[in-house]
Amino acid sequence: MELPAKNEFFKTIWYLIVTSYKTLLEGLGATLLLAIVGTVGGFLLSFILLYLKTLKTDQKRDNVFKKILKKIANLFSSLYINVVRGTPMIVQAMIIYYGFLPLLDWRPLTAGLLIITFNTAAYIAEILRSGVNAIDPGQDEAARSLGFSSVQAKRYIVYPQAIKNSLPAIGNEFIVNLKDSSVLFAIGVMELYTSGRAASSASLRTIEAYMIVAVIYLILTLATTKLIDYLEKRRNKGGLELA
Repeated sequence: MELPAKNEFFKTIWYLIVTSYKTLLEGLGATLLLAIVGTVGGFLLSFILLYLKTLKTDQKRDNVFKKILKKIANLFSSLYINVVRGTPMIVQAMIIYYGFLPLLDWRPLTAGLLIITFNTAAYIAEILRSGVNAIDPGQDEAARSLGFSSVQAKRYIVYPQAIKNSLPAIGNEFIVNLKDSSVLFAIGVMELYTSGRAASSASLRTIEAYMIVAVIYLILTLATTKLIDYLEKRRNKGGLELA
């Protein structure tokens, strides 16, 4: 297929779709994988950070050793969250990938999955912490009075409500990951943005290539936003239950 002239915008768009669709689909698949695994993995990891950060010292029951451990846990969680939230993900990617590359010899995509997971965990931990703070503390105390341990009270009473209240914000974090995964081109991950760069370099049609990429990102974010809105409406109507 012959490359159209530079002034034939729509023909060039079609040319790039026909000739580069495999590359674009590969990039799209990697972007979706990064966003899904990063959000789900970050969501699971965030509970560890949340638990460590919300550990409270019992001045009457805790011995000195236990008090010190809880302080260390609080400090570690706060430090992790502040460092991750206070630095760009592209900088984190460069440090983690090139800093540990000689030791781990990992592929760019594997490194990208870990980077976006660790990054997302810090943000979702803060989202869930806000959700926990919005819950009446009396519920936790009531659960403890019924014989629940601290972990059981959080697992069965507090965290399910916090998740339900935080679903829209967690969904927005997924949208952020769809777009921010593009920074992983810096360590060689072949995601959607990188596939657009490849199509642009092969055809020397920069605007048209990135227009295709922009439309794909837009479709992804709009579809996800609609899904989040639907889930939020179900939650408000009482049709979305979390056990």
